[in-house]
Amino acid sequence: MTPEVILANPARVLSQNQRERYFESGYVMVESLIPTDIIDAINEVTKSFIEKSRRMTASDDEIDIGPGHTAQSPVVRRLKYPDKSHDAYWQLATGIIADVATDLLGPDVYFHHSKLNFKWGGGSDEVKWHQDFPFYPHTNANVLAIGTYLADVGIDDGPLAVIPGSHKTQIHEQFDENGIWTGAMRDADVKQYDTTRTVYMPGPKGSITVHHSRAVHSTKPTTQVASGRPLLINAYAAADAFPYTTPKNTYTPHGRTLVRGQPAKWAQMDATPCPVPPDWSDGYSSIYAQQGEEDLKPTPRDPGIRPNVSQ
Repeated sequence: MTPEVILANPARVLSQNQRERYFESGYVMVESLIPTDIIDAINEVTKSFIEKSRRMTASDDEIDIGPGHTAQSPVVRRLKYPDKSHDAYWQLATGIIADVATDLLGPDVYFHHSKLNFKWGGGSDEVKWHQDFPFYPHTNANVLAIGTYLADVGIDDGPLAVIPGSHKTQIHEQFDENGIWTGAMRDADVKQYDTTRTVYMPGPKGSITVHHSRAVHSTKPTTQVASGRPLLINAYAAADAFPYTTPKNTYTPHGRTLVRGQPAKWAQMDATPCPVPPDWSDGYSSIYAQQGEEDLKPTPRDPGIRPNVSQ
């Protein structure tokens, strides 16, 4: 479905100007959209997973912990499948957030995956420049991610950073020169962009950011974030965008659940080719581990169809 057709449908949450800005720039932000009581309830649930992590000495299928994690000072980098882990996260994903997705993807939308990321300070929690689409290619690029700030996020707290208009450029490989998946763009590819034009999106808790799956984006390292800067991310795709190759190990039972509208009878096909992602059949850690060089090993490209992935 083209932007013109999507914009012809009445908006549910976003203004027409916000919708147009998304298609032009590849991102949009709405401050304080989610009511405080909903954010507070989700934060209480989130605290229970932080407490659970105190008993952990290694990451598992639900919680990714980082270097330096201890019972006294937990370093939870990611709750891998919040939609699966607790119904409060799933309720948000199928509520007003899904309406936002509908405003930008068209009336028929399916849920792809979710994740809850943290930053605990110390300068080691950078997320390098990358695009989401190479992690989970679809038959067309009407795929996006919506981040919800569960705490106030200042400019020094690692807010989302996007290069405007980068979603209209090429799709980049995120393997290094040795064929190892890094989950980050190569330096030479980043140099194709004017990073001085980067837009940073700090905001109060309850704010949302939306970025296109092809938008080049990152987050800076932080120095000290007492809140952990929890960022709940939900990804969606238009119903006529079908995943054509994705790794199987980060499967969520809600993957490709229709959250608005009707199932597609035809797949919409983009002519733009996309690099094939790795075969992660033996396990996937997280973008933090990949970009932080904790898990550098040969990662052959995926030979066939897999269930859904969260990067």
